[in-house]
Amino acid sequence: MARRSATVLMNDRVAGRIEESERGYRFTYDPSYRADATALPVSRTLPLREEPYESPVLFSFFDGLIPEGWLLDIAAVNWKLNPRDRFGLLLACCRECIGAARIVPEEAPHE
Repeated sequence: MARRSATVLMNDRVAGRIEESERGYRFTYDPSYRADATALPVSRTLPLREEPYESPVLFSFFDGLIPEGWLLDIAAVNWKLNPRDRFGLLLACCRECIGAARIVPEEAPHE
């Protein structure tokens, strides 16, 4: 599986980076975001900290940003997405979310 990643924005500020690899997922807060006294965590389940968060499954906060039901069906059909590829759906569908969070995919390195 190719490694994919995205920048996580909160209120249009770079908050961190989420990555997918063969082992699962990693979310790391941006050091400048963490250092800001006004910075808020992206969710209660991912409090601000220096160490990366790692999980074999997509973090529930990020999974919760992905559309469901008929909206997911429309995205999957129109953009030819695999509805079981949760990270792919996050990258494709969550650039403009309702709320403070936005997910901006990073370009895959050229091979």
